[in-house]
Amino acid sequence: MCGVVGFVRHDGNRASAEDLKAMVDAVAHRGPDGEGCWIEENVAIGHRRLAIIDLSPAAAQPMLSADGRHVLSYNGELYNFKELRRELEGAGWSFRTRSDSEVVLNALAAWGADAIPRFNGMFAFAFWDRRLHTLLVGRDRYGIKPLYYSSRGGAFSFASEHKAILALPGFPRELDKPAVLEYFTFQNLFTDRTLCKGVHILPAGHYGELALDGTAQLRLTRYWDFRFREPTAPVDGAAYREELDRLFRQAVGRQLVSDVEIGSYLSGGIDSGAITAVAARNRAELKSFTCGFDLSSASGIELAFDERASAEAMSARFKTEHYEMVLKAGDMERAVPRLVWHLEEPRVGQSYPNFYAAKLASRFVKVVLSGNGGDELFGGYPWRYYRSAESDSFEHFIDQYYLFWQRLVSNSDLQRLFAPISADLKDVWTRDIFREVFADHENTLETPADFINHSLYFEAKTFLHGLLVMEDKLSMAHGLEARVPFLDNDLVDFAVACPVGLKLNNLRTVARLNENEPGIKTELYFRQSRDGKRILRDVLRRYVSDEVTERVKQGFSGPDASWFKGESIDYVRNRLLKPNARIYDIMDREAVSRLLGEHLSGARNRRLFVWSLLCFEQWCDTFLP
Repeated sequence: MCGVVGFVRHDGNRASAEDLKAMVDAVAHRGPDGEGCWIEENVAIGHRRLAIIDLSPAAAQPMLSADGRHVLSYNGELYNFKELRRELEGAGWSFRTRSDSEVVLNALAAWGADAIPRFNGMFAFAFWDRRLHTLLVGRDRYGIKPLYYSSRGGAFSFASEHKAILALPGFPRELDKPAVLEYFTFQNLFTDRTLCKGVHILPAGHYGELALDGTAQLRLTRYWDFRFREPTAPVDGAAYREELDRLFRQAVGRQLVSDVEIGSYLSGGIDSGAITAVAARNRAELKSFTCGFDLSSASGIELAFDERASAEAMSARFKTEHYEMVLKAGDMERAVPRLVWHLEEPRVGQSYPNFYAAKLASRFVKVVLSGNGGDELFGGYPWRYYRSAESDSFEHFIDQYYLFWQRLVSNSDLQRLFAPISADLKDVWTRDIFREVFADHENTLETPADFINHSLYFEAKTFLHGLLVMEDKLSMAHGLEARVPFLDNDLVDFAVACPVGLKLNNLRTVARLNENEPGIKTELYFRQSRDGKRILRDVLRRYVSDEVTERVKQGFSGPDASWFKGESIDYVRNRLLKPNARIYDIMDREAVSRLLGEHLSGARNRRLFVWSLLCFEQWCDTFLP
């Protein structure tokens, strides 16, 4: 797990060692175990190393091929690198290290871009061919590892985090106004934009080839995409359950490969619980980590947000060495400046608990297993999908789902919020952004299951991707590698072909629920239907108790709705209502004050909006001149 940086100048100038060093230093937190720089004429490639497999200096990067032709800067882990290595050795390739990095290097040298779909793991890389003067960049299927790029300032630049691109001298720091509208519509970014104008994220499941023809444009190719679909053969539920069990155990086992100690996040839920259970069977003295919350000022549904008791019970059962942290309102406030600097672009939900969980785990291990992906693959949010089962066409589905995914404020409120920059946004239609997620996708929808699978596709492409970007940035903020067993290739291939009827019970049950109320949706839906992730619950009860498998789904949320109008009310007011707040460079003060006042007065729960405003205000302070 590491930091990738570099640039290719296309303006006739030579690459500067000082410029490359500035990029490498900007992502030093991603790789505390070493750094490397390689420069030749107009090309500069750098690397920060977090040593996980083959800790020797021989595995340092940038790594050159044995013949000196190819240069690699790589971030990630391949879980099938031993199998690929054996195949390459059989074809005559030799190896100097035990690392998966050298397997990536030789595979790309041997097979070119055709190697990428064969990688089972998480990765982002830059691969330079010194003979042909070509650059290949790539990213894993699901977007676990990020990679950003830009063609501004006379160079094509790339990096694991866009702060490294901003470190290049003279790079213009400008706000991408359409991206801000996109974020405040969905609390996420669905396109390849970032809040920094001219900086883009390489889409998940894509690779790019640089055209050095004076334009320095990146030619993108999608090599993989989710394809949720119904089986054509009769369904044998028992056979599906046995296969899921086998693939789950295989996925966790694969991701335990490491030359350093591995731990596991452990909440009170089934996903992290089952991962910890299987890992503990294979790793003696496994360490586990939980973050809880001080609920002294919480009320109502927030009183159930602290899952430490359940996590402690599972730790006792699995015999892990368990550590926990209790978060208070002041911890949330203190985290915002560092969190925003590391996260770079606000993403889904309140992420400060993830920041502290990674901080806790990094004190004891360098690798941690995470439960991300189980909900998105197996239908863990039924209150979201079921409305789509009532659709009667693709466009009807888009209309219904688009309105639901406006997580922060309504369209009319958005117009008032961004009235000061309306001229800059006149050609931006967020419904079109939403619809574009399905571009080049099979959109023939005939049965309720087809509509549900469309919902699953959308959330895997957008919500899950946002979670993964957030997980990467906040774990690497502490020099910690987070692994995601549910996103093993074989397990994902099974999940997307698993029938909806095994994931969900009743396709026609629809509950209108408010995403701002993290506990209410579970109370209204799950207790009534016992639905969501049915096949996964059936299988994972082999590893955790029935009490855990039938527990109401609980997101990793703190009692911030209460904190924002209670213990942290002064913090919120001081940050967002001060006369010189940066958000008012593009937002209408009266509109912000009205919406914020609804939350502070208790008239309406707008916790997601308040958090987004706090993060955006901090982002402006951090990244804009």
